Amino acid sequence: MAATAPTLRKALQRSSPSLAFERALWDAGHEVVVGIDEVGRGAWAGPLTLGAVVLPRDRRVYKVRDSKQLTPREREALFDRIAGWCTAWAVGHASHDECDELGMSEAQRLAARRAIEGLGVRPDRVLLDGKWDFVGGGITQRIVRGDARCLSISAASILAKVTRDRIMAAEAEHHTWWAFDQNKGYPCPRHKAALRGVGPSAIHRRSWVFMDNLPWTGVPRLVRPDPQGTLFE
Repeated sequence: MAATAPTLRKALQRSSPSLAFERALWDAGHEVVVGIDEVGRGAWAGPLTLGAVVLPRDRRVYKVRDSKQLTPREREALFDRIAGWCTAWAVGHASHDECDELGMSEAQRLAARRAIEGLGVRPDRVLLDGKWDFVGGGITQRIVRGDARCLSISAASILAKVTRDRIMAAEAEHHTWWAFDQNKGYPCPRHKAALRGVGPSAIHRRSWVFMDNLPWTGVPRLVRPDPQGTLFE
């Protein structure tokens, strides 16, 4: 049985994502509307992960918020409820190696393709969080703060976040120094201390600039320009 979602904290009760964007597209004749969000872009280790969801028109799951606003317990409690509610959902990944080899822009496009292909349905329109269209095809609508304003994007953010967090917790068993179960591959004091002491793990993104600042020199940084003209950070 799916866990019962905890009562929302007061700070989250006043503002909730809506179905307004989806309804406008449905009313315009677009049957399959997909919401997409990503997690892990700023991490130093592990995959880049994108969630994609297709929501039903006739049922609603409450307490869905942008995953960044929720605690780990709240996200876990919502995961099964959201997964069971969606008409279709999928998660796509780009591995740490693919992030290094392709650059973040292409890695994000790759993970998006995998997520959309995993849905098993062809999207008529795709709703994206932010200003950058990493899906293309003339079917996207970009929404600033979409993860907080658009219900399908918020749902995708939770599915992506919980999936990636579980992956990083499992990786922590094999890479104990870096405490991936706690930091999920993002920089924090303990993570940085481990890098200074023992260097990168097998799942670190070795093209990132943090590699330049390590006293440990067993593995050199992979320096490769990003396709959009910036170095990885």
